[in-house]
Amino acid sequence: MAGKISPSMMCADFRRLEQTIGAFEQAGVEYLHIDIMDGRFVPNFTLGPDFVRTLREMTAIPIDLHLMVERPEDHLHLFPIQPGDIVSVHQEASVHLQRTLQEIRSRGARPSVALNPATPIYTVDDILDDLDVVLVMTVNPGFAGQKLVPATLRKIANMKRHLAEMGYGGVEIEVDGNISYENAVKMQAAGADIFVAGTSSIFKKDADLLELTEKFRASITSSIA
Repeated sequence: MAGKISPSMMCADFRRLEQTIGAFEQAGVEYLHIDIMDGRFVPNFTLGPDFVRTLREMTAIPIDLHLMVERPEDHLHLFPIQPGDIVSVHQEASVHLQRTLQEIRSRGARPSVALNPATPIYTVDDILDDLDVVLVMTVNPGFAGQKLVPATLRKIANMKRHLAEMGYGGVEIEVDGNISYENAVKMQAAGADIFVAGTSSIFKKDADLLELTEKFRASITSSIA
């Protein structure tokens, strides 16, 4: 299966949001990645529910909601989650993780658990029944423009193999952090399915967004037999 693109909207030029969405629709991106940060779980603040609602009014592209917040279960009700969306909560942040994933599925969305670089892959073992996606963070979350944590390439491959061995090969692996064209090729080879594209690839100042998105598409499909 070809890789899926989820552009990181925190990297977009908000002055040109309509043109940005138009380019993504033309490029056929599968999701729009929205980072929600609370300044506590990660040392930054970013987007919020009103931004999600704005995108809902502009496009039918599904939302890929990444909640980098403490106790995400307390905030799910704030967001206009719809069927077909991905909603990621961090294994490290949710007190009642299984219940939180259940709540996401009850809203029709695809439940996902996010793992920081130092979080072992086996921490997903007891929630596999509740997952559609595992989000492997390839940088420590909080800021755009970071360098890849090299060990996460091995982690992607280990996660892919582990999911298959556990009988959950259908769970998709999403990757987020320094997804350059070169790193995307390596991540795709390791088993990644969904790629969060940010400042390392498609969001470049004064560059053609559609052209860069199509170039990124080529980078995650060229090594697929």
